[in-house]
Amino acid sequence: MFWLTSLSMILIVAQSLMGHAQESFADLAEKISPSVVNITTSTTVAGRTGPQGIVPEGSPFEDFFREFQDRNGPGDRPRRSSALGSGFVISEDGFIVTNNHVIEGADEVMIEFFEGFELPAEIVGTDPNTDIALLKVESETPLKFVKFGDSDTARVGDWVMAMGNPLGQGFSVSAGIVSARNRALSGTYDDYIQTDAAINRGNSGGPLFNMDGEVIGVNTAILSPNGGSIGIGFSMASNVVTRVVDQLKEFGETRRGWLGVRIQDVTEDVAEALGLASAKGALVSDV
Repeated sequence: MFWLTSLSMILIVAQSLMGHAQESFADLAEKISPSVVNITTSTTVAGRTGPQGIVPEGSPFEDFFREFQDRNGPGDRPRRSSALGSGFVISEDGFIVTNNHVIEGADEVMIEFFEGFELPAEIVGTDPNTDIALLKVESETPLKFVKFGDSDTARVGDWVMAMGNPLGQGFSVSAGIVSARNRALSGTYDDYIQTDAAINRGNSGGPLFNMDGEVIGVNTAILSPNGGSIGIGFSMASNVVTRVVDQLKEFGETRRGWLGVRIQDVTEDVAEALGLASAKGALVSDV
């Protein structure tokens, strides 16, 4: 009898938790998918200039191996390299946000839309410090777009949805929660939202949505020992991205101010003079 009662309680708790869980992301995905794009870039890569790594420079066999390479490979002829990424439309007139590392060094950028058509894009501006890039396409008809949300209102535990082009498989949706806030990886201006929504190669530059269909992050990086998603992904917070995008749109670059200060160590004498409990930290002596 006790066992049956315990089992009943467990079932009741499970049903209660399921009732509070997100039932489906289908309506949200259908609403915002047309604003998400796949990005293909083409880059000219310089070919080999000689038989590096095969024989020492100046070796009598150098000419022989160079001739062998030219017969069996591209030699020193330039070749084309392609890369895939994601992005999203932020205005009906064709502005698109993605990661800088998605389009860095690209000669050509092609945008594939959810409906299946493609348009070439030009790079408006980039900001390597936040890994954000702004693109522009010309369309005869207004494009479907999404709006930025306030990333500061995102709470740990909130549902989020990531969209993009993982591993070149095409439009794909993954869901998870906000795992942490205000993460820093390596940059001075880092403010990442950590999420366990699956993010893989090709998802870079894609949007992270809240349940209102607003973009609260740009999927940028993952932490992984094998290159695939293990549930530790990072999206640059939208409140950082919007400031960068505004400047890229206006100036084609980001313009950040600097404050020059002179500092000195807090010595025992300084601490005593200022009434500090201990001699630690730094003192700004001049601006």
